[in-house]
Amino acid sequence: MKIWFDILTPKQLLFFEPMIRQFQKNHHVICTSRNYREVTKLAKLRKSNLIFVGKHGGAEKYDKLNASTNRINQLSKIINNHLPDIAVSFCSPEASRVAYGLGIKHIAFSDSPHAEAVMRLSVPLVQKLLIPWVIPKKEFIRFGIDKKNILQYKGIDAASIAKRSLGQKIKLPFNNKRKTILIRVEEDQAAYSAKNTKKTVMIIKSIIKEFSNENILVLGRYGSQIQFLNRTFGKKIKILNKVIDGKMLLSNVDVFVGSGGTMTAEAALLGIPTISYNAVPNLIESYLVKNKLVKREINPKQLVRSIRKFISSSNIDYKKRAKKALNSMEDPYTKLVKAICTLV
Repeated sequence: MKIWFDILTPKQLLFFEPMIRQFQKNHHVICTSRNYREVTKLAKLRKSNLIFVGKHGGAEKYDKLNASTNRINQLSKIINNHLPDIAVSFCSPEASRVAYGLGIKHIAFSDSPHAEAVMRLSVPLVQKLLIPWVIPKKEFIRFGIDKKNILQYKGIDAASIAKRSLGQKIKLPFNNKRKTILIRVEEDQAAYSAKNTKKTVMIIKSIIKEFSNENILVLGRYGSQIQFLNRTFGKKIKILNKVIDGKMLLSNVDVFVGSGGTMTAEAALLGIPTISYNAVPNLIESYLVKNKLVKREINPKQLVRSIRKFISSSNIDYKKRAKKALNSMEDPYTKLVKAICTLV
């Protein structure tokens, strides 16, 4: 059987990686992606064999539309030559359109009903949608898929990422004798992003003021973000301008401050004291907060107090909760195999 994966983000690369390895044992697997800073560099680090087709459209609506239509055109030619039996994506709009146009059955994953633009462009065209059990099916039914075609699995996607093996070891750019605070800035080029730049700057300034004697690392997503951070903070913090395997980085961190996305969830499940400033409210973040795996703080002063508390504590109970939660999570690969069997 020929299986086609379309991989658009770093999260998707890490989430699909173990599934791809499993399928490659007995099937022919084709993996496509797009030129996108974090994906291209992470793929090289993880030694992933991807066919790069098109590019990320950036922040502007016209550029997004133009990049997507060009990518559909290029992708359709490549996929028509391979003619896979099944397509798998994380609700890729381009994969959805190409698979539908070429009559290829498409199974998609999603944990992001808040990404309405992507959901509207992909969900109505997929045959099966696989989602974490903490998200109600009704969140996706509104986009045009029958309830019976939505399959839930007992896990969140960051669990699969947290359980993966580490990549090649590298020298980390900070002093291990100090406490290390890692800040992940929010997504600011997605259609759903709120672009809370002022809020993020205030949070970072508060952390710098209170923890100037510790390692303060900031992980950006785009070249433009990294340039902005350099202009705003200079040498007061360490701005990571290279793509680093997230799990390796997190394993050397004392406190993680994230925007509430995948890396926030991964850090929490790895047992790293985690604070979310909730830049893009979502159901996964809400689940983690409710189960005391993540501390939500949107006020800079309160956030600083939470960091200080985490740094001065052993956090044993927190780590136990994280380990128990991670071990209870189901591997979504088994659900994907079952879904494929119903379609092929």
